[in-house]
Amino acid sequence: QVHLAESGGGLVQAGDSLTLSCEASGRTASSYALGWFRQAAGKEREFVASISSDSENTYYGDSVRGRFTIARDNAKNTVSLQMNSLKPEDTAVYYCAARSGGVSRASVEYASWGQGTQVTVSS
Repeated sequence: QVHLAESGGGLVQAGDSLTLSCEASGRTASSYALGWFRQAAGKEREFVASISSDSENTYYGDSVRGRFTIARDNAKNTVSLQMNSLKPEDTAVYYCAARSGGVSRASVEYASWGQGTQVTVSS
């Protein structure tokens, strides 16, 4: 099991950039695929991005591709989400998640979740 803790959320204006970070703890944290999901008020949880344990494979959701970048540092057991050109529709609680095995877009395949960090983008 991996414990995850997100940080870096906040209130920004449209067009701004923001970087989220997630620290993963546990002896085998570096062997897990990591992902970012988000959930806006009244909506279902949405896949944002995921990265394999060796950083060789990354996936992005259609709504963020080209604007967001996921990266990980296994030496520090962290995964980041660089968010550029933010839009009001990016407003959501962002969650970090971990799964053993390869990357996946499906939230049900992730066994460990952080508490989430709020990102609010004003117009």
